[in-house]
This record gives sequence, structure tokens and C-alpha cells, in this order.
Amino acid sequence: MSRIFGPIMQNGFVVRDLDAAMRHWVEVLGVGPFYVLPRVAFAETTYRGQSVDIEMAVATAYSGDLQIELVQQLNSAPSVYRAFLDAGRQGLHHVGVASTDYAADLARATAHGLTIAQGGRTQAGTGFAYFDNEGAFPGTMVELFEATPALMKFFAKVQAASRDWDGHDPIRRPVPRA
Repeated sequence: MSRIFGPIMQNGFVVRDLDAAMRHWVEVLGVGPFYVLPRVAFAETTYRGQSVDIEMAVATAYSGDLQIELVQQLNSAPSVYRAFLDAGRQGLHHVGVASTDYAADLARATAHGLTIAQGGRTQAGTGFAYFDNEGAFPGTMVELFEATPALMKFFAKVQAASRDWDGHDPIRRPVPRA
């Protein structure tokens, strides 16, 4: 996929219990600290072409250069997360790619025959698209998201916190403003 999208920077896990998932990553794997956004604010979201109102919480940490994103959907709206959970799954759901030219990368992906299962924009203006994976080889989705300056500044702050993290203060709420 990196030939189409560039480097993968994120592993996104869909979980039923965000607090339990963070505890696992902190206590068992030693990854942290996690920065929690208790509710992601969307300006617009579509799932399979239909407008949806998804409520979700996200926690973000780093292990080296790899971002770990934990996603818990808080409502029953149709979504790529809900479909994953309803299929009896939990765990690695998508790999994420930060795009510095979102429109061009989106066009390149669709030119390669990929279709958007879910997409939209956050209230902060970040575009995102999850590409369908239900074809001949179903599995982990690819999320393309816009590398806005504010988002990348926040990610850099989370990554810097992980570099010398000593295990204290593993869950940080609310998310500091980038």
C-alpha cells in the first residue's frame, strides 16, 4: 500500500472498552502515555454513501515512530467500526497514512480502484477516508487522513511524550490543544 499512499504511520484498533484497551497497552505492552479525546467532533461523515452521526472516543499513543490509535464507538450508528464489532471482531482495524496532499492522494487511491467505505471531515477540518476492504481479500482497512498542521503538531507532542515516558501518568485527559 505504501506505493499508493506513502508510509504507514498508524495502527488503528477498534475496541469495545477504551479504558480496558489502554490498560492493556500500558500494563502489558508498556506503551504510553495515551492522550484521550472523549468525543471526536465531526463536521460531516458518510458511511457507504449515507450521512451518519457517529459518536466515538479516541486514545492515541506512540511506540517509537508507530502511532497506536484506539477507537471506541459510543453509539449504534452505522460505520466501519460498528460493522467490525458486529462481525465479532475487536483489535487491529486499519492502518493510517498521513497525507500532505489529501485531494491528490484520494484521487490516486480511487484511480487504483479503491472505494471509500467511510469518509468525511472533523470539526477541526481534517479530511479522512477509509477504503473498503470487503473484496477478494478482506482484512485491515487503510485510512487516509489529511496531515493538517494542527493535527501533526498534536501527534508530535504525543510522540515526544512517549520518548522518555517513565510509566507515570499513563492516561492523559483531556487532550491538550495542539
